Amino acid sequence: MKKTALVILSAAAMSALAGGLTALSVNKYMSGRVFGGSDNAVVDWSDTTPRAGNHFASYQAEQYPDLTYAAENAVKAVVNIESIREVQYGGRSRGYDPFYEFFGIPYGGGGYSEPQTREQRSGGSGVIISADGYIVTNNHVIEDATKLKVKLNDGRTFDAKLIGTDPTTDVALIKIEEENLPTLAFGNSNDLRLGEWVLAIGSPFDLQSTITAGIVSAKARQLGVIPDELRVESFIQTDAAVNPGNSGGALVNIRGELVGINTVIKSSTGSYVGYSFAVPETIVRKVVVDLKEYGVVQRAMLGIRYRAIDDLFIEQLGEELGISKTGGLYVDEVVEGGAAEDAGLRKGDIITAVDGKKVNDASSMSEQMAQYRPGDKISIEYDRNGTAKKAQVTLKNKVGKAEPVTADTKDVAEALGGKFADVSQSLREKLEIRGGVQVTSVERDGLLAQSGVKEGFVITYINDRPITSLKDLDRVGDSVESIDGVYTNGRAVRYVIVK
Repeated sequence: MKKTALVILSAAAMSALAGGLTALSVNKYMSGRVFGGSDNAVVDWSDTTPRAGNHFASYQAEQYPDLTYAAENAVKAVVNIESIREVQYGGRSRGYDPFYEFFGIPYGGGGYSEPQTREQRSGGSGVIISADGYIVTNNHVIEDATKLKVKLNDGRTFDAKLIGTDPTTDVALIKIEEENLPTLAFGNSNDLRLGEWVLAIGSPFDLQSTITAGIVSAKARQLGVIPDELRVESFIQTDAAVNPGNSGGALVNIRGELVGINTVIKSSTGSYVGYSFAVPETIVRKVVVDLKEYGVVQRAMLGIRYRAIDDLFIEQLGEELGISKTGGLYVDEVVEGGAAEDAGLRKGDIITAVDGKKVNDASSMSEQMAQYRPGDKISIEYDRNGTAKKAQVTLKNKVGKAEPVTADTKDVAEALGGKFADVSQSLREKLEIRGGVQVTSVERDGLLAQSGVKEGFVITYINDRPITSLKDLDRVGDSVESIDGVYTNGRAVRYVIVK
């Protein structure tokens, strides 16, 4: 049985395509009527009565979608992106040896070599969204790049600079210095209908300006392929053929409007044999505006944990909770001090719509919430004990404030430079503490390393604010000035951050 692989669509640039046989299947069709049932059947060629298939006898333009306008206009704004990374290799030593030093041979003579660097190149695609050179692409296309080169549809090449990235949606924004560039206008991915024709445009296998067509097969697909805990996935699924190198390219409707950014294929071979997936325009538009205006994506938090009420939910918890009908999101937890708690939502409520749009699963909820910023006011429709209710909610940022964050506002875990876990019950009892966050690893350049914090340390206060769990760590919005805690041997320590 073949395994199905989900493949991110950027790929090393290829100078040639190897192998590949195209099989053409020809079906012969003969219209007419057969008289009799013997082997000597007679065909009446004069019978022109319309039958199945006869409507294909002539081309009637009004019955078929014309994709030429969309293709010829949209292709001008789709670019090829070459991502160049410097990687190190080699460099080994036997270490210091006084025997070799005596003969004037440093550190083991021929056993030592300096690390070498080489350029690693990969290809992807991008879409020009403004005449002054802003280009949207995938985060995985430009990730860790030391140099970016952009080749336009007309053959001109430019160096590009990175404006910002959002790993949670796999979207990135870059810029080239040029004016009066062809652009691709945003459409509305919410208006896409199942079965609607779309075009995928990009540079698969380094074949620039390749156009393929297909239909919208599904919407709001969640695949779990973006490698980020806070990932936002609500993919448009199509059967337009895309391949490695299409990443960051355009998905356009028949009007030539951008409705998605091609990102992933579902394949058993690593190349296209099935379906492709694109980040919808509703998410892309919000991300690029945030990156341009703030330098960082504004993520609005409702402040709840929820589960989709599907067949599995009904089977596991339906009888216990008195829920027999699928649909909506069951509120499993309301975060203290969050937007939902302020608006009066409680555990056990069933959310049915956000700003008038129905939500029945994690992907539709993620796509909807990804369009808002901290401080936005939205309406939440929900059911409480069989009674329909509506609440106005003012959304907050990840640290519990109803205001945008800036590029200078770092995630506290990122600033500390480490990995963390909630303290186990047994360790809480041993150390006689209410809770805390244990340091499971320390990174080289973070505040923990600079302050001398070791693995195993349990953080109980930051800036004299109690830290009882990872959720408290996420709510620290100010720069870290002090860290209090205790080691597993019971030694209490206070670290003051010197800047």
